Amino acid sequence: MPAFTHRTATEADIPALVALMDRSITGPLAAFLTHDQIAASRKLMGIDSQLIADRTYVIVEADSVLAGCGGWSGRITEYGGDHTPGRVPAPLTPGVDAARIRAMYTAPEFVRRGVGTLILSLCEVAARAAGYDRAELVATLGGEPLYLARGYLEIERFQDGRGGVPVPLVRMGKSLKLNISCDG
Repeated sequence: MPAFTHRTATEADIPALVALMDRSITGPLAAFLTHDQIAASRKLMGIDSQLIADRTYVIVEADSVLAGCGGWSGRITEYGGDHTPGRVPAPLTPGVDAARIRAMYTAPEFVRRGVGTLILSLCEVAARAAGYDRAELVATLGGEPLYLARGYLEIERFQDGRGGVPVPLVRMGKSLKLNISCDG
């Protein structure tokens, strides 16, 4: 198994990221959604160039092959791409609001090989360093098992119909506080 490397995404990466997102939506996510829900997901999900501009979006590669991507945000928008209606780019307040884990995608050939776990860990460390003590995300049904395994808890289940048909999603959250104990 090749070693994974990671780097911060740049604007030059956008075409490759869009292609990866499309393969991820039509590939692994298709096991959880109907054909119409996949089409609707394309309207709801996708590249958020604000994350790239904020330098909070990470690319994971294996031998220079794009294996996955994802990021975190200190902005109100919970999920969706540049084209998704209802975006709110206003800033959140560290220590008061939860950082947003955003736009995580894994290439189909790298699913269940640690890519998502690595991205999530990088995001949590960066958000904690920026002063956030909680993280929240909106998971697809395909992503929910990863987040549960990494300590996220369900806040609410809901459906987003802005793409034409309702797509099931799960809002989840996790404390980013470090649990340090000292034994005397």
